[in-house]
Amino acid sequence: MVTAMKAKELRELTSKELNHKLGGLKEELFNLRFQKATAQLDNPARIREVKKSIARVNTIMRERELEINH
Repeated sequence: MVTAMKAKELRELTSKELNHKLGGLKEELFNLRFQKATAQLDNPARIREVKKSIARVNTIMRERELEINH
C-alpha cells in the first residue's frame, strides 16, 4: 500500500520518483478494484484516496512539463 502524500511533499520528489510513485498508485488502484469485484474490499474509501493521489501526481508532473516549455 502506497501512503498518501501531500502536494508539497510530492513536489520535493524527482521526476523519476514521481513516475515510480505513479506506477505504484496505479497498481494499488487495480488491486483495490479487483478486491471490490470479488467482494473482498475492506475500506471502499481507499479507492477514492488512491484516485486523488494519482491526480495529484499527474498535476505536479504536468506543472513541471509546462515550466520546461516556458
